[in-house]
Amino acid sequence: MPIDPSPAIPPDTPLSKLPNFDPREVPVVGVDAHLPPVPPAQLRPDALRLRFARPPAWEQELRSEPRFTDRQPAHAAVLVPIVMRERPMVLLTERAVRMTTHSGQVAFPGGKRDDTDLGPADTALREAHEEIGLDRGLAEVLGDLPTYTTGTMFIVTPVIALVQPDYRLALNALEVADAFEVPLDFLMDPANHRRHIIEFSGTRREWFSMPYAEAGKERFIWGATAGMLRNFYRFLAA
Repeated sequence: MPIDPSPAIPPDTPLSKLPNFDPREVPVVGVDAHLPPVPPAQLRPDALRLRFARPPAWEQELRSEPRFTDRQPAHAAVLVPIVMRERPMVLLTERAVRMTTHSGQVAFPGGKRDDTDLGPADTALREAHEEIGLDRGLAEVLGDLPTYTTGTMFIVTPVIALVQPDYRLALNALEVADAFEVPLDFLMDPANHRRHIIEFSGTRREWFSMPYAEAGKERFIWGATAGMLRNFYRFLAA
């Protein structure tokens, strides 16, 4: 799907900033149904604890996006909260439309590292509490995944944590429009991983999406969030 941009729009513009751009309308060029899903038994809390305690040899699939800005790189962390229900769930957010980056998109709670943070886990837990009111005492950090660099030059460390199912949230309306859960087994099944390609001003851009529909509402997971989930799949499937 080529896009003919206005001359006023530079070629390094983030896709989400293009006028009238909707990632849902970009054609799907492939679905990875040929890859095996992670077995449900490997998604249980004890199995996840063991996987991080004894990590396998594996290769990160996605490392970075095309650079969209001249700003200096900044370190950040996101929390990947796995809610310990009978069917494990991943807690995600929808960013407020007023946000300057990735507005309205599905994301993990998280943000830029503060100088007082002790490490990525501290950043992720602090930001999750500030954004959605998640009590860090209800989160058991299992470990980190390799960094993922966004086009806006955030070097993001995904922090995987188990979360007690009796959590209570208090959303920061300035940053978060909604919070919801998606089944972990859905996200760890490549049959739900769709590939997209777009050409913009002579540049080819590719990404994954993992649309999830519940009660008639679609949650369109794509971009950096889908990329980090894809890496998580590679880690668990190794």
